[in-house]
Amino acid sequence: MQLATGFWSFKTYAGAIEIGLFDLLADGRELTVEEVSAGLGIAHRPADLLLAGCASLGLLDKSGAHYRNSAQAEEFLVKGRPYYFGGFVRYLDSREYPAWQHIVEALRTNRPTTWTPGTQESLFDTEDPEMMQMFWDCMYSVSVLTARTLAGVYDFTRHTRLLDVGGGAGAFPIELCHRFGHLSATVFDLPHVCDLARTKVTEAGLDGRIDAVAGDFHRDPALPGGYDAVILSMILHDWDEENGRALLRKVRAALPADGAVLICELLLNDERTGPPPAALMGMNMLVETEGGKNYSAAEYRRWLLDAGFARVEVLPVEAVGANGVVVGHVS
Repeated sequence: MQLATGFWSFKTYAGAIEIGLFDLLADGRELTVEEVSAGLGIAHRPADLLLAGCASLGLLDKSGAHYRNSAQAEEFLVKGRPYYFGGFVRYLDSREYPAWQHIVEALRTNRPTTWTPGTQESLFDTEDPEMMQMFWDCMYSVSVLTARTLAGVYDFTRHTRLLDVGGGAGAFPIELCHRFGHLSATVFDLPHVCDLARTKVTEAGLDGRIDAVAGDFHRDPALPGGYDAVILSMILHDWDEENGRALLRKVRAALPADGAVLICELLLNDERTGPPPAALMGMNMLVETEGGKNYSAAEYRRWLLDAGFARVEVLPVEAVGANGVVVGHVS
């Protein structure tokens, strides 16, 4: 029953974000059903049902007749908060939820359903600027939370210059440079994405410590040099093994003798039976990509050793976008 009705929870969650419920209740506001009805411009019945649904999911607390945001909702679901997660939910609701309705088509054809290979170059190629903005907002909200967790499990004091390959809007460099005052970083991504990163860096007050370099990590023959740490966060699962191995060879060639690459992913176990977040993210790669899938730490270990890394360690984490960090050391 829980599997069958899982979409009830998601659509309640997504609907509350889209209609602005958590913004209405921001900063400790406590409202009755009638006040929420008036504030959102909806009838009493749907307001009553939405509040009960969100309270049942732990998104709201209730005292007497008044509802308020739970601590988690206040931190993560109010627009403008540093770790706002609503961008991810809105992207799932607008792009991936409709595509998942065609999952059988994806299973039968081995083709994505969020975009059309042959007429589009990749899932990032779209004429819908609003959807792409939603995508990058989505990735930023996931990445900043993962980066915060990474900062607590890996010692970046051993590094001075960080390259975030496919770094999007710069969540990892921003979070890590705030945490480690000696660190400088570069986002390496497509030109229009670098523009987004520069905006985020300026907003974070980190101009001069973080820059953005335009490029294509698949097509360019080499990655930028001069960095002693490289991050690949939720990158390798977008591609097949051949492309993943090729990228790791480029990473190895770009790193100095004391360098390291950090692969942040939702890792499958060696038996490929779970855990569910990694296995189901793999199913999402079927919907979103041509060759992507989620891999195990053992698979990444083989790729890294074959690419010329001397040793590999795996750091378990509990983060939104990763359950493990596979670290490849040059020496």
